[in-house]
Amino acid sequence: MKKLPLRRALVGAVALGAVVTLASCSTTPAADAPASESSTTDAGARVAISYDGGILVLDGATLETVADFDSEEFTRLNPAGDDRHVMVTMSEGFQVLDTGAGSSDDAALTDTVFAADTPGHVVRHGGKTILYADGTSDTTIFDTADLAASDGLPEVETIAGVEAHHGVSIVLEDGTFLTTVGNADGRNGIVVRDADGAEIASSDQCPGVHGEGTAANEVVVFGCEDGALVYADGEITKLSAPDQPYGRMGNAYVSESSPIIVGDYKNDPDAEGYLLGAVTLIDTEALTYEVVDLPEGAEYTFRDVARGPGELAYILGSDGSIHVLDPESGEITDTYPVIDAWEGPAEWQDAHPAIVVAGDIAYVTEPAANSVHAVDLTTGEVLASTELEVTPNEIAPAAG
Repeated sequence: MKKLPLRRALVGAVALGAVVTLASCSTTPAADAPASESSTTDAGARVAISYDGGILVLDGATLETVADFDSEEFTRLNPAGDDRHVMVTMSEGFQVLDTGAGSSDDAALTDTVFAADTPGHVVRHGGKTILYADGTSDTTIFDTADLAASDGLPEVETIAGVEAHHGVSIVLEDGTFLTTVGNADGRNGIVVRDADGAEIASSDQCPGVHGEGTAANEVVVFGCEDGALVYADGEITKLSAPDQPYGRMGNAYVSESSPIIVGDYKNDPDAEGYLLGAVTLIDTEALTYEVVDLPEGAEYTFRDVARGPGELAYILGSDGSIHVLDPESGEITDTYPVIDAWEGPAEWQDAHPAIVVAGDIAYVTEPAANSVHAVDLTTGEVLASTELEVTPNEIAPAAG
């Protein structure tokens, strides 16, 4: 067991009396209309893999390819929240990929598209799927279960945005709506409204707001370039990063049964490359903000952290191993070698290793070898590996 040094701990919290919103990340591709080719197979879990100009659907157990679809040159993949469908960011909006997980149906890149100007973040919470359009700041909300039950688009609610920006929204179980605030020049905070649309709270104390996550008891955290905002029970609290004026959390990795959020961390705005060597631990009950340095070889990008069994965090390091981080202690408790060592991407869109989790299984991409691996996170055993004829980029699981 290797204990990680706590670089700095920041407990000081400045209450702002307001509500908060969310953040996640996605981009807009561009290209031609997709075509599809699929085979019929009984399905448990499935895994969607994007590559240059296409999307594969793999069997979650064997990693055999069960479907291959044409798509735009670069697409982003996000689970829809129902353990079967994946939202694909296309030029016209969010297109629905039916992986066939948990059924005997064919996988299909359907004709169902949630229209959006510059589709961005996809958030899943409380039985709702929330889609954000960066080009308008509009938010589209639907009951996640309706996606499988509907022939085409399910019934949706659209909340009009104010000024277009790269943002995100979330809806809590009581209908509270949180959304980011920004414009073409930047983003600086969040606003919260009740189910009737009345403003509950707001904050402009979050420069570069990005990186939403919902922890236990529906406490929501948003990352800032100088710390984070925490929303709970109608109040926003600002937590300051130990590095000022720049200590950025841009992505949050959460378990909705854990009060601790794991975030990425960057303290040098001029640093080259995308590899990061520290993580943020935010305790949403104690309202503390800690930065933990990772051991050499555990550097990662935004694609390389996931929450999994035991509410632990699993970090796919640049040394090719999965490093198991206990968020409560800040310690690395185990290390599982999986792939060869790798270097960070030149651009964030470039194919580089990624990890996603479905239940106790992690799916790991290895673009340098055109490979995908399934790993049992309770033992570290590599259960299956496959070499593809294409280079994997984005990945999204459907648990079935």
